[in-house]
Amino acid sequence: MRTLARMPKERIAGPSLDWAMAALSVAFVAGLFLDGWAHTHGKVDQSFFTPWHAVLYSGFALNFLSLLGVAGLNRSRGYSWSEALPEGYGLSLLGMSLWLLGGPGDLVWHTLFGIEEDINALYSPTHLLLATGLVLAASGPWRAMWTRPGSTSALVVQLPMLLSLAASLSALTFFVQFAHPVTNRWGFGYAPVPGVYQALGVTGFILINALVVGALLISMRRWRLGAGAFTLVLGLNAFAMGFLDDSYPLAWVTIYLLAGALLDGLYRWLNPEPGQVGSMRLFAVLASSLLMALYFALGRLILPFNWSPHMVGGMVFIAGVVGFFLSLLMFPPTLPTERDGR
Repeated sequence: MRTLARMPKERIAGPSLDWAMAALSVAFVAGLFLDGWAHTHGKVDQSFFTPWHAVLYSGFALNFLSLLGVAGLNRSRGYSWSEALPEGYGLSLLGMSLWLLGGPGDLVWHTLFGIEEDINALYSPTHLLLATGLVLAASGPWRAMWTRPGSTSALVVQLPMLLSLAASLSALTFFVQFAHPVTNRWGFGYAPVPGVYQALGVTGFILINALVVGALLISMRRWRLGAGAFTLVLGLNAFAMGFLDDSYPLAWVTIYLLAGALLDGLYRWLNPEPGQVGSMRLFAVLASSLLMALYFALGRLILPFNWSPHMVGGMVFIAGVVGFFLSLLMFPPTLPTERDGR
């Protein structure tokens, strides 16, 4: 009897928590889209305190307080702080903690610089910090179900994971909404986007960066690349593309040769091996961001450039995000059966 009395009560975890947090994640992301709708339909002014922000930040508060409550209850039931949140939800709490910085920071930013307009609103530093936190928060049920042993193809069982995936994906596509074929049908001659050149530039940067880094990562998974490999690949590709255009081709090829040399140095410094997933992910993020940063830094010496610091910083950040997701595809997280040795 004494032994039973000392046993901790059942921990709050499992499918019931996944369902609750998936529903809260959908509500959180719905607040983001409601605020976005208000911006695109002229429903906001220069004030931070709007009904749309109220809905968005209420979604944050519900998610944040719910996870804090789960952690507190599990702690009171005898579990350690490391066990207070089920596996997968620690990053969700971290993501929502970023809102404690990004929310007040966004208020200060709006107060100092006003309400950003058009594409610039997607790439201000505080908005990107909030975006990172939102994706980490919304993806909690997906991570939790990934780490749990066992699998099923029953849709009703997978629903929390799928709702979490849809919410996380929607939060990501929100920040490239101008390029999404649902909202901008460029292929059909319809592009109601203010700053269309910025939108096309962002789309091209993301697409080509993903192709370049993806090709490099899949090769790195198989081979230990020799000295100068990145300079060779990027240089030859830039030369081939420059052959098609007579507008300063040598200057643009030089940028990519320098970028290749920079990636060669990064590769030697990090020394990533296929079995070292952490270093591979770090290389993917840094390589993508450095490619973008170098293009902007040197490209403006060739052609006039009028992008705001928000856009430049945002694109470097988004490039790193693309690199991270590519690394997840090339080096996916360990499955529970692999981790347990079964």
